[in-house]
Amino acid sequence: MVKQQRVKGVCARPALWLLLLGAGLAAGASPVDVYDFPDAATEARYRALVAELRCPKCLNTNLAGSDAPIAQDLRAAVHRLIIQEGLADQQVRDYLQARYGDFILYDPPVTGATLFLWAGPILFAGIGLGLIAVRMRRQQRARLSDADQAQLRRILDEA
Repeated sequence: MVKQQRVKGVCARPALWLLLLGAGLAAGASPVDVYDFPDAATEARYRALVAELRCPKCLNTNLAGSDAPIAQDLRAAVHRLIIQEGLADQQVRDYLQARYGDFILYDPPVTGATLFLWAGPILFAGIGLGLIAVRMRRQQRARLSDADQAQLRRILDEA
């Protein structure tokens, strides 16, 4: 029978600890996309596109920073569209916008559906400024007549 030795409450089998440590590190690792590019300019185009396109699953994360499976698929699609199909940046944006809608763009176009997104901040700022102006008018100090000011000075001098 193998007797397990304990050293200050810790198992003396380092292989077990190394196995547990390796399993923990492997669980925390995420897959890395590795793509080949013909030149540095094409790679820069790819990186710029995946940085400016939004992940459809994530609320506010771009494709470059998302670990969602859909983001991995879209990074592969952007690579394919640039390298194999030779599309320009705007054509890639248009393709993904047609497929996933305006949500994929951080800067959606001004249309009837997105008009509130563009006009909303201006509308709310106008309403806020209007409310502030109304409130300031209501809180303006009352102007005292000369007689009232003299009476107020007399009262304060007596006190």
